[in-house]
Amino acid sequence: MKELFTPPNHVGFEACKLFGENGLIIDGSVAYIEPCGGGPTQPHTHAHNHLFAVLEGEAKILLGEQTVIIKEGESFLVDGAIPHSVWNNCSSKTVMIGINVKE
Repeated sequence: MKELFTPPNHVGFEACKLFGENGLIIDGSVAYIEPCGGGPTQPHTHAHNHLFAVLEGEAKILLGEQTVIIKEGESFLVDGAIPHSVWNNCSSKTVMIGINVKE
């Protein structure tokens, strides 16, 4: 496996880049999020969207005033223009894929 890294302002969160740019896809990573882990600690915005798919566990997306729960085997497209962050929503490690997609 490639080297794991922790993105800035994330806690209990390790990721490994899976691939780079391809068409509208900027890149993709797999994340291993510990219980109570996630980030960034302050919701952020940017010009690209995220497609999150949970492989194990459960993720909670804070998306503006909305909270979205993504369960194992589910996915969700996050609009990057809306302030957001992603957190583990269960008592075990959550494993998810994040694909950054151009608008």
